[in-house]
Amino acid sequence: MREPQIDYAAVFHALPGMVALLTPELVYVDVNDDFVRLTGRPREQLLGRYIFDVFPENPHDSAAAGMRETRESMLRAVATGERDTMAVLRYDIEDPQRPGHWREHFWSPDNAPVLGTDGKVTLLVHRVEEVTELIRARGGPGGDSRARVLEAELYTRARELQEVNERLRRAHAREREVALALQEALLPAPRPLDHHQAAVRYRPAVGALNVCGDWYDLVDLPDDRLAVAVGDVVGHGLAAACVMGQLRSALSAAARVADGPARALEALGLYARSVDGAESTTAATAFIDWDARTLTYSSAGHLPPALLHPDGTVSFLDRATDPPLGASPEHAIRPEATSAFDEGATLVLYTDGLIERRTEDIDTGLARLTDALGRHRHAAPEDLADALLTELLPATGNADDTALVVIRL
Repeated sequence: MREPQIDYAAVFHALPGMVALLTPELVYVDVNDDFVRLTGRPREQLLGRYIFDVFPENPHDSAAAGMRETRESMLRAVATGERDTMAVLRYDIEDPQRPGHWREHFWSPDNAPVLGTDGKVTLLVHRVEEVTELIRARGGPGGDSRARVLEAELYTRARELQEVNERLRRAHAREREVALALQEALLPAPRPLDHHQAAVRYRPAVGALNVCGDWYDLVDLPDDRLAVAVGDVVGHGLAAACVMGQLRSALSAAARVADGPARALEALGLYARSVDGAESTTAATAFIDWDARTLTYSSAGHLPPALLHPDGTVSFLDRATDPPLGASPEHAIRPEATSAFDEGATLVLYTDGLIERRTEDIDTGLARLTDALGRHRHAAPEDLADALLTELLPATGNADDTALVVIRL
């Protein structure tokens, strides 16, 4: 069955109610037919113009605040990439047939961002419902008095809603600041690795607070060795991030004293039993011996690290995988395996947000990763990390957070 051909421009212009498209700078791109009809402004007088040049605030109303509040709502939607719904507000507009005369209007605006493939706001959908007639409602003897009561009640409730929204926004901003500070503390940039090249990346899930349960770590070991690890705590938000911080620190400490990655994960598994929320955490760690050119690795239920060979082929380090942390009722010895590498190879550790999709088999995601690695095999770690995120994460934003480590061997 063929999909119907839809004229979205015609659909937009036929939408009921006033709808306008604006740039992030608040310049009109298009307006629907109801917008033209209800504002009394021809489309050619709107397109390409700044919204508040077309609809300035009533200069005769010293208490007017409609323009300021509308502008703040629009800019907030552009800055956050999130929809911003306003309470009913009064915003008078000038009569197009009688310059200098202003008509009282009450509006219920809603501002929704449209995101591009890069996740940035490209357009703003400004939808407005006029409720002037409701505010002015009259009816029968005593109706004027009742209408004024209704108007006062509606306007008061609208202002209360606006104040509640402002408090919620301020609280969200404070929580976001905490999240950013926590992320910086828990996932700092790695120190330089002498002459070795490495890149790390972290991308939160769409709608998350910039911190979730994924982590990465690079730890210097004696005898010119390096331990590298990634992990994934179940859940999102600050609670998962706090668990992640504890497990990351514990694994970092265990790697410094353990005689291999399996023993480090065994110690982490014992510690995880005492941490609420750590159950079913997955982790993978590899010890790199630069002199021997070997990778010794172990995985606790995590996706296998990828080894990109200089010729562009890819091997997955999947010969030492055991259940996630806390999944077994009793302590058990974890497996580990060793793989040789050639100079110029690249080790890639990642979390499931990079490749998993709810509608796909995991092998499809691994094949997509293999293809991307082969095509970018000559890229430096920083460029390779950026290419992987650009090509493998969904254009609409990742549903799960993603941690990524790329090391040139």
